[in-house]
This record gives sequence, structure tokens and C-alpha cells, in this order.
Amino acid sequence: MVKFLKPNKAVVLLNGRFAGRKGVIVKSFDDGTRDRPYGHCLVAGISKYPKKVIRKDSAKKTAKKSRVKAFIKLVNYNHIMPTRYTLDVDLKDVVTVDALQSHDKKVTAAKETKARLEERFKTGKNRWFFSKLRF
Repeated sequence: MVKFLKPNKAVVLLNGRFAGRKGVIVKSFDDGTRDRPYGHCLVAGISKYPKKVIRKDSAKKTAKKSRVKAFIKLVNYNHIMPTRYTLDVDLKDVVTVDALQSHDKKVTAAKETKARLEERFKTGKNRWFFSKLRF
């Protein structure tokens, strides 16, 4: 079988708390691990999308509307839908499996992910990834 769920692939989560949210694969585990014996991947995504910015907004309001909230999660392959898009944000050094072990590490990793995603949003690239999924 062809391995198409590779890192930097944009996906949509289908189940759970973040259903309908977009994420990006950071690392994939095709053969599973000892504690998760099924194909899964480490996903970093957006739990709260940025709002629409208009020209007449002040700089303060624009900064507030440009905020995103990020999440990090291990997700079963059955619960994600891959898209044709890729996102070239380097999250490998920030988001790791051992960052999920303790709450403090997970929070710091999520904050760093948030900063990198906001930076990417401000450049204006990957517009589809930062738009809310309407369904």
C-alpha cells in the first residue's frame, strides 16, 4: 500500500472533540506502537480559527482577530481525512510524542505551535488551512 499520510499533509479530523478541525501531520506511525497497535499519527492543528480581518480595523483589533488556538493529539488513521494540501511549517522540533507525556510539556508545545501557526497566517500563505470548515 502507498504511504500517503506523510508529515506536513493537511488533514481534517473526523471524530472527537476536534471533529471538523484542520490539522497537519507532524509524524506518522504506520505500523503502530506497543501501546497503540494500529496506524496513527501525531497531529498539530487549529482548535480556534482566526477571525476575518477587514481594512478599517485598528492594529490592535487586527492582532486580536489574527489569534489562533492550537492543539496537539495522537489520532487513529480512521479518524482523519487527508486533503490535497500540504503545510510547510516546521513543527518537528516542537511537537514530539514525549511532549504529550506531561501536561506542562504539552501546554508549552501547544503555545509554540500556536506562535508558528500565527506567524504562517500573517504571511498570507495557506489561506485554506486557516479558514473555518463550513459544513
